[in-house]
Amino acid sequence: MKISEEAADLLLRKARSYSDYTPQPVGDDVLRAIYDLMKWGPTTANSQPQRIVFVRSAEAKDRLRPALSSSNVKKTLSAPVVAILAYDMSFFEHLPRMYANQQARSWYETTPEAIRTTALRNSSLQGAYFMLAARAFGLDCGPMSGFNNDKVDAAFFPDGRFKSNFLCCLGYGDPANLGPREDRFGFDEVCEIL
Repeated sequence: MKISEEAADLLLRKARSYSDYTPQPVGDDVLRAIYDLMKWGPTTANSQPQRIVFVRSAEAKDRLRPALSSSNVKKTLSAPVVAILAYDMSFFEHLPRMYANQQARSWYETTPEAIRTTALRNSSLQGAYFMLAARAFGLDCGPMSGFNNDKVDAAFFPDGRFKSNFLCCLGYGDPANLGPREDRFGFDEVCEIL
């Protein structure tokens, strides 16, 4: 491996999804550092459709609350920061700047469904890079989809250009209520080499 065993444990093997966090705040400098690392992950035609809203203030959390499923209210609102990981439905407008082939915009400026598929796929990749970057900076993550996307979009993206993908709680995890590690599939159960 090109990274240390300790780094592999931190990023994936021993990392957990947290529901409880310590009250230690997450500063703007850490949020900026996370973005500055995760932005280097690859996306189709360097499309970079992800947009992030960091929900930290009580007022912003009050706007988010009505969109949360009842089982996710406590853990979401008690996290120091909740990242709304969204995607830009007009990501292709930036391709002339972001990608060497100047025809790339025409590849993706097609139907709303094709645009959404490309934006969702690539913002999901960027969401994974985001969580790895957060873990690299010592934060714990609680990704979730237990919320109403339409309510989040109405509250935070009313013009319709951005669409929420998933939420990710960020902070310093409190292991007090962390259950046992759940199982993972083995290679032979889900992989095939042809």
